[in-house]
Amino acid sequence: MATPSNVDFKQALMADIREHGRPTTGPMAGRPVMILHTTGARSGAERETPVTYSRDGGRYVIAASKGGAPTNPAWYHNLAAHPTATVETERETFHVRASEVSGVERDRLWEQHAAERPEFRDYPTRTDRVIPVLTLERLD
Repeated sequence: MATPSNVDFKQALMADIREHGRPTTGPMAGRPVMILHTTGARSGAERETPVTYSRDGGRYVIAASKGGAPTNPAWYHNLAAHPTATVETERETFHVRASEVSGVERDRLWEQHAAERPEFRDYPTRTDRVIPVLTLERLD
């Protein structure tokens, strides 16, 4: 459950991304972070959350790490139920289709993502689950 300080951080981070295209202050400054708009898996309500990403050619790569928590983040379940989403990043807003990758492709993209974000290397040691890796293909 989100605490007021987590909600405040998330709102400030998204405002920074909207104003500058990327975070300019705080622990995420300069990192590639998108605002991911999903449709709630059960509620059908629009949800938005900041998510770090890497690139693989024209695809965006995101990892459902949740910091190594034992469960996947809510946005993962939302994308599994409704794979079409909207992304805001680098002062652009566009539609994407999410696909979960597996096997050798998942491992390659995880390694690439973790190489750019070394903190991700520790997340698998905190959980028994295999952290899902998804690609987002731009639709427009």
